[in-house]
Amino acid sequence: MTHPAPDTTRATAPPTESPDGTTSPAAPAERSTPPAEAAAAATPDRQRRPSLAETVVAAITARIRGGAYRPGDKLPTEQAVMTEHGVSRTVVREAISRLQASGLVATRHGIGTFVCAPPVAPVEIGTVVTLRDVLAMLELRISLETEAAALAARRRSDAQLAEMQRAVEDFEAEIAAGRNGVDADFRFHMQVALATGNRYFESIFRQLGTATIPRTRLDTTRLAAESSESYLSRTNREHEAILDAIRRGDAESARAGMRMHLANSRERVRRASEAAASAE
Repeated sequence: MTHPAPDTTRATAPPTESPDGTTSPAAPAERSTPPAEAAAAATPDRQRRPSLAETVVAAITARIRGGAYRPGDKLPTEQAVMTEHGVSRTVVREAISRLQASGLVATRHGIGTFVCAPPVAPVEIGTVVTLRDVLAMLELRISLETEAAALAARRRSDAQLAEMQRAVEDFEAEIAAGRNGVDADFRFHMQVALATGNRYFESIFRQLGTATIPRTRLDTTRLAAESSESYLSRTNREHEAILDAIRRGDAESARAGMRMHLANSRERVRRASEAAASAE
């Protein structure tokens, strides 16, 4: 007994009738497509609209900019976004990838996607030109670098410790050669920031650059009323004290050493600022 062979042809739509009464062959039925994707496919190329991923990105970005989604908020699930916008999972994932690349969101695997805090505008270093500006910069450095030194004492690697030592030695060589040692000075403080293991300390310090060092903006040896060599040697002794505390893993001593080091600079600039004001 034979059985009819199974029908392996694709499903077809019913025949269509033209105005003259003739019928046209049935067209194959198309697979189900999310409505938004179907609409996008029908858009003529010459009048290109934003892609589906771009549309989802624009919608989520607008909510972030408008405050509907705040820093730290978790975005809706992929399924919720798919349902709201009528798009596929692939489109949602592409949109999230673009948002990540722009720095608006960050995904924690297994947890979800969260809104990032807006980036901080770079510090306008070019404005650090007056005594008052230098004092303000030193106040900022004291607040940042005292804690950085404490963290560095707990977290530094042997390689970072070696780089701090090298910076101290290079500073000493610069003094002996009659130079101001700005590069070695900056490298020492940069290595302390790196040794925190916290990328934000590093990022801020890189933005500030050598403008953090007062003598790049004014003659601090004149303000200190001592010879350049004596002033710079004393500065490097302070570096050595901080380095020794970090080497021992003594966070409190490292914090105190950094505070004293920067406070000494601030005091010299403060006295000069007061003297300049009284002379006016």
